[in-house]
Amino acid sequence: MEQRTIKGRVAVVGIGETTYYKRGQSPDPEFRLVLAAIRNACDDAGLDPRTIDGFTSYSNDRNMPARLANAFGLPELRYSVMQWGSGGGGAAAAIGNAAAAVNAGYAECVVAYRGLAQGQFGRFGAGAKVNSVSGPAAFTVPYGVMSPAQTYAMRTTRLFHEHNISPDTLKAVAMAAYHHAQNNPRAVMHGRVLDAETYDQARWITEPFRLYDCCLENDGAAAVIVMSADRARDVTDTPVYPLSIQQGGPHRSGAGVHNQPDYATSSFKTTAPHLYAQAGVGPQDVDVVQSYENFTGAVVMSLIEHGLCSYENANEVLTFENLTAPDGDLPLNTSGGNLAECYMHGLGLQIEAIRQIRGSSTNQVAGAKVALANAGPMVEVASTALYGTEEALS
Repeated sequence: MEQRTIKGRVAVVGIGETTYYKRGQSPDPEFRLVLAAIRNACDDAGLDPRTIDGFTSYSNDRNMPARLANAFGLPELRYSVMQWGSGGGGAAAAIGNAAAAVNAGYAECVVAYRGLAQGQFGRFGAGAKVNSVSGPAAFTVPYGVMSPAQTYAMRTTRLFHEHNISPDTLKAVAMAAYHHAQNNPRAVMHGRVLDAETYDQARWITEPFRLYDCCLENDGAAAVIVMSADRARDVTDTPVYPLSIQQGGPHRSGAGVHNQPDYATSSFKTTAPHLYAQAGVGPQDVDVVQSYENFTGAVVMSLIEHGLCSYENANEVLTFENLTAPDGDLPLNTSGGNLAECYMHGLGLQIEAIRQIRGSSTNQVAGAKVALANAGPMVEVASTALYGTEEALS
């Protein structure tokens, strides 16, 4: 029976972003930011925005497709899908939903997008300011576990304990991100060098996370346009092909109150094998990685669970020298990522993976043919995409 796959059948033809602002500093409201990112993606592809007939997003994005369609004057809206739950875990999945729609013929030109104006709607990373709690929070808030950083810090501590992973791996991830941001003028932390001493002297947020282990909080928007592979060749000279996009979680990944049977996981142990099988490639074929960093501990887990290193050799593989482009063996988060470019809920990492395959990154990996970009590690439903050149299709 023929393998059901999107490989070779769909392509990314356009990417777009707004200026990335520190939280609360955008001069524009969130809806206008989303419109600008989509328009920039259309300009990148050389498309009239009225070519669009579908939209996908995630994490309860507030910018409704019908309203976007009206703003652009679309002749018709054929597809409108929201990835359900798990926050940034939907970044790759939203592009996967767009690819699935195009492959199935539900729509011809679908945009995956995400907009954030934390200055307009509130901060992501802070604990909720409420007078009472109920449900799972009632079991954690009274004990001081109120924010994502606190939740994921405990799981990272378990990782260290069970597998003898060194905290130095977190430092290497953070320093590599800031190093790459220095070559990326889009990055919010462009011009802000991070050295080992500065990292070590930074204040604790919640152990084992220091300040530079935690993602940024930003305003902005980003967009990715997906079309069929046949149409893409008429639109752009540099189509980028999703080889596989998978989403999911392990057994009882949604168990509340820190009650998952596998506690120190980034939620990719079950999805990574499907990802590689559908793409027809393996970890050894990945040239560059964009790994979602809500916190650096999640990156370490993700790289291990995608087979890019192991529990046994992580301390040797995950070093600053090895994670930096162009000479490292495992170049990571080459735009600066959520730590140093911008926290656009992970969609910026997908865009950087696409840039690497196009050959247009500010920290380009020479000859990159396959890029991996994961989204939302440690959430209930996480997702990962593999992107490739036309050569990678064979």
